[in-house]
Amino acid sequence: MWTRDFRLFFVARTVSMLGMAMMPVAAALGMREAGYGATGVGLALAATSLPFVLLILFGGVLMDRFTPRRMMVGADVARVLTQGTTAVLFLTGRPELWQILALSAINGVAGAMYSPGVAGTIPRITGDVQRANAAMRVSEAIMQLMGPGVAGALVGFAGVGTVFALDAAGFAVSGCCLVLMRYRAVVTEAGEPMLRKLREGWQEFRSRTWMWSVILTWVIFGITLFGPLIPLGSELITAAHGETAYGLVLSAGGAGTIIGGLVAMRVRPVRPLAAGAAGMVLFAVQPVTIALGVSLPVLMAGHVVGGAAWGFWSVMWATSVQTQVPGEALNRVSAYEIGGSVMAMPIGQALAGPAGALVGADVVLGFSGVVGVLGCAALLAVPAVRGLRGVRHTTG
Repeated sequence: MWTRDFRLFFVARTVSMLGMAMMPVAAALGMREAGYGATGVGLALAATSLPFVLLILFGGVLMDRFTPRRMMVGADVARVLTQGTTAVLFLTGRPELWQILALSAINGVAGAMYSPGVAGTIPRITGDVQRANAAMRVSEAIMQLMGPGVAGALVGFAGVGTVFALDAAGFAVSGCCLVLMRYRAVVTEAGEPMLRKLREGWQEFRSRTWMWSVILTWVIFGITLFGPLIPLGSELITAAHGETAYGLVLSAGGAGTIIGGLVAMRVRPVRPLAAGAAGMVLFAVQPVTIALGVSLPVLMAGHVVGGAAWGFWSVMWATSVQTQVPGEALNRVSAYEIGGSVMAMPIGQALAGPAGALVGADVVLGFSGVVGVLGCAALLAVPAVRGLRGVRHTTG
């Protein structure tokens, strides 16, 4: 698994993930410090997510034309400039809201140009795709655990601008690692129309029942499960146990994700997607324990279980996509599955507050848990999902 190129890619992703994990804290504290409050934070997040959702399909097509490495290096360069500029704005005074929104939008575009290439790169740089995905998942979970604490400490010690400067440095390290990679990617004909490439990617995506079944389920989950979990979960947990307790609960979820990734490094199911869907049933423990108002230790235990379920599922899913889809179509197909996975999340987040006010936050999260179980059961009832067999892979 640990080829030279994979080691470089692993370092690139780990360093950039640490910076990304610090950003929610830095953005929230920075916008508050600048006087823009919760509305400003929401606008900044929306300014990043909207371009990402709108442009990720084009990112998949451009990966085929210019190769994933070139696109990802370009995205890292763009984020070095945006995060470095943001750092200077915070270090030298009070940034204007339009400046933050413009820089956030460029970050969203860069993310859309970067993300589809991850799936297309991993099968080309390692001979063990499942273990590679598991190692990446564990690394990402560790960075997500460390990031908020590191960001909070840096903001208190040196200010918000320092966090953005460190994030810019992380993207610079990532870009350098990607430049040093030696693998060769196939470049498609430059003259082929982009719309035709998009249509071909859609046909590849649509032709795989197991793939669109999962994405359709994830759209429903985005509205009913993933979307409400943080807004309503943070409200109920902090009201019952305090803000510190909420941080502990999130950390427990991150620890569970690490456990799930480690299990996925060792366990090789014959039918990985079915195993992942069966394990994902346990993710429902997270919203259900919050809804029931259990004690803090039980809440943390529930989040460890749910995090482990998520970590195991994410490895099984990524491995299935990367080994079942032909390499020449993988970047475009990945763009469709990533875009489909995240497109409904903002809807769920926006509806969570009104739904909680109408029927109660605990009722909404209880319903989320039920939907989570039923959704996974529905996936297991689909023959294409249940019967998908793992594929042996060699680097190429």
